[in-house]
Amino acid sequence: MERLVERLEKAVERLETVCQGPGMCGDGSSKGVAQYVQAFDALLAGPVAEYIKISKEVGGDVQKHAEMVHAGLMSERALLVMASQHQQPTENAFSSLLKPISEQIQVVQNFREKNRGSKLFNHLSAVSESIPALGWVAMAPKPGPYVKEMTDAAMFYTNRILKEYKDVDKKQVDWVKAYLSIWTELQAYIKEYHTTGLTWSKTGPVATVGAKLPSTPAVGAAPPPPGPPPPPAPAPVCASSDDTASRSALFAQINRGEGITSGLRHVSDDMKTHKNPALKNQGGPVRSGPKPFTAPKPACNANPSQKTSPKAPALLELEGKKWRVENQENATNLVISDTELKQVAYVFKCTNSTLQIKGKINSITLDNCKKLGLVFDDVVGIVEIINSRDVKVQVMGKVPTISINKTDGCHVYLSKNSLDCEIVSAKSSEMNVLIPTEGGDFTEFPVPEQFKTVWNGQKLVTTVTEIAG
Repeated sequence: MERLVERLEKAVERLETVCQGPGMCGDGSSKGVAQYVQAFDALLAGPVAEYIKISKEVGGDVQKHAEMVHAGLMSERALLVMASQHQQPTENAFSSLLKPISEQIQVVQNFREKNRGSKLFNHLSAVSESIPALGWVAMAPKPGPYVKEMTDAAMFYTNRILKEYKDVDKKQVDWVKAYLSIWTELQAYIKEYHTTGLTWSKTGPVATVGAKLPSTPAVGAAPPPPGPPPPPAPAPVCASSDDTASRSALFAQINRGEGITSGLRHVSDDMKTHKNPALKNQGGPVRSGPKPFTAPKPACNANPSQKTSPKAPALLELEGKKWRVENQENATNLVISDTELKQVAYVFKCTNSTLQIKGKINSITLDNCKKLGLVFDDVVGIVEIINSRDVKVQVMGKVPTISINKTDGCHVYLSKNSLDCEIVSAKSSEMNVLIPTEGGDFTEFPVPEQFKTVWNGQKLVTTVTEIAG
């Protein structure tokens, strides 16, 4: 691993040297490359290099993750070089050209999912939540705001890091600043060179999947970072995609621009009911208005005998120190009883089910669950609820922190021993905390969702907004 990082640092140094002269960045030829490729190289040599350097100092999972992020940025640079020398390709060809970036995003996100027990999990989460920003090349007409949206998604975790290390480890604070500066600089870069979408050359051949790219800087010569291999591209299916599918799937749909309106039919005056009242009295069903435009879906296979891929198998197993509870449906008696303090539980994509966890464990994560009931005894770390809907969580013993993120509908039942629990929420709605009474019942208290912020002359002051019903 140290050898890889050394090679990466040397490569960045070579890139800085190459980019000092005009027209000598990119492939290093005397012909030069587009100005926006040189500007992207400057971003790699500046904020990205600083992020890689500090990540190496932090070490461990953060260092490995940084190498994966760098690989994604280099895939993006290769696409920028192609765009600078080729005309815009067809939709299908562009989707294929985006595939390396999409796959690297999945590598970064999968690394986080496989290391939920990491001591640096907040670092991994900050990167994993914001890495889809690399997909700005497929966004039009507003790629800049898309990057900002992805950056904001990382703030929940970077704020945690700052809170934990602010007066303890300055290196961790510097890491946050270095990482966020990548996306800040990228927004400025997009605003200057790709305001309404990726800029393609007006001359040269049309880009194709097999088009030969100029040689990239030596930075790209480093071996690919360790991590799970990218999954195969899913076959087109007729069913609608899941609301919580990876953002990288957006790359498969290319913005059609003005082509959106090409299929609309002109309505003449004799077809308008306000100019021809007689049309209202004609029989037949009432016609609804036009539906909002939605991204086109892959065409279904004409052969009805071919079905969609089978559902993932239901799991309830202990893998190392992680209890995996996945893809459970209509299971009302799931129980984990043989627990240890160092173990964690990861509950993924479970629907209409209930799970009881006995004993004391380190942490519990609910991810992509719907209508799930969770009952547990004691947790020494955190209970995290993300990307879920209509879940109920009951604490029988103690838990120091419950985090609710991107969740709609969450009821938390506290015990008398857990009344000092800290509940952190973001981008969520319909949250309620239920407090036990002396009679054994619960009193329900809603978690605020609306806030008021004012400037008091020195700083912003935010208070809860209470609206009388």
